[in-house]
Amino acid sequence: MTIVPTLRAVDEATSVDKSVAGLGRRAKAASFRLGLAATEQRNAALVGAARMLEASSSLILSGNSVDVARAKRDGAPDAVIDRLRLSEARIVAMADGLRSVADLPDPLGEVVAGWSRPNGIAISKVRVPLGVVAVIYENRPNVTSDAFGLCIKSGNAAFLRGSSGALDTNIAIVAALRSGLKEASLPADAVVLVEDTSHESAKEFMRLRESIDLLVPRGGPSLIASIIENATVPYVIDGDGNCHLYVDADADLEMALSLLVNGKTQRPSVCNALESLVVHEAAATAFLPMVVRGLVGVELVGDVRAREICGDAIGPAMPDDFSREFLDLKLSVAVVDSIDDAIDHVRRNGTGHTEVICTRSLRSAERFIREVDAAAVMVNASSRFTDGEMFGFGAEIGISTQKLHARGPMGLRELTTTKYVVRGDGQIRS
Repeated sequence: MTIVPTLRAVDEATSVDKSVAGLGRRAKAASFRLGLAATEQRNAALVGAARMLEASSSLILSGNSVDVARAKRDGAPDAVIDRLRLSEARIVAMADGLRSVADLPDPLGEVVAGWSRPNGIAISKVRVPLGVVAVIYENRPNVTSDAFGLCIKSGNAAFLRGSSGALDTNIAIVAALRSGLKEASLPADAVVLVEDTSHESAKEFMRLRESIDLLVPRGGPSLIASIIENATVPYVIDGDGNCHLYVDADADLEMALSLLVNGKTQRPSVCNALESLVVHEAAATAFLPMVVRGLVGVELVGDVRAREICGDAIGPAMPDDFSREFLDLKLSVAVVDSIDDAIDHVRRNGTGHTEVICTRSLRSAERFIREVDAAAVMVNASSRFTDGEMFGFGAEIGISTQKLHARGPMGLRELTTTKYVVRGDGQIRS
């Protein structure tokens, strides 16, 4: 019989020490046991947690209704409420995400490289868990289950610190996840949630060097700025997504419009949504009126050349509009003379997340791939594909816009490190 966890009664251990430092110690202790667990046991925990999520849906939705009502009362934008709100379908999707991760190959123990030396010693480089992966994030309760799934599969404890705006939702979700761990005879503290959402606790969280092996922030500019200012633990920045679509001189314009509509409107509040359109002047006269007709409900702001073509349908862009992540139904538009100018525009205004070119020219595509510095470069494909699930990772713990130690969607392999294993038969160094 499946026992549904109550909203706060996660397990008897939660009353022991719920301070930030105490939770960190508990996660660290659990990480040692988890890192030694067999693949089958970790998979069983994920499948059990998925089942408990679905069994707990009424409790999760109850907590979520409290969070959503509070967000509306506080005047939160629609985009924020959309990221916060759960439904039965979204909970099922979260559970299915855990099952998908369980089905993925186990990265632990993978031999990345191996070789022998002339003296007979054999050296191999093997994947091992990081230990404790901490995630600090804003009003995205699906991150709670995604982070948990990837951490458990890769043998890491998940140390989670969500926002105050999603606290009731996250408490209910983590209760279900911990129940799944216990069913599989794994330590429930392999996932712990910081319920103190004060600024002081966030700073303490970012400085727990004795507990945290990697910190992944999932949030807006203010969170990233706080990480840069306060964190003393290793971290990977999940950065802004000012994603561009460049429409080349000989692009298929119907394809370009399809990429634009999908990238901008399918879900405008996410980091892989398009924020900027750059059009070669040879295609602009034909394409921009198509954009105006195709992006009904999207506010368009552009440079002088774009406005000359479309008149009042495109408003004047402010100086910083070309470098902004709107996360809303708003798009900047620029007309350029050449692919050189397009690449220069992307370099000046991009955030290194995802950049797209629509072209029928292999030469243009190869130039764009080679010269644009971003975590993902798309040729004739939507920016919305920069996603762990779409890349076949099952899910992602974040999308890194930096270059060490991971870049782009961070799946299972990005949540491991390596160690060298050296085998000999008595060799000594002379």
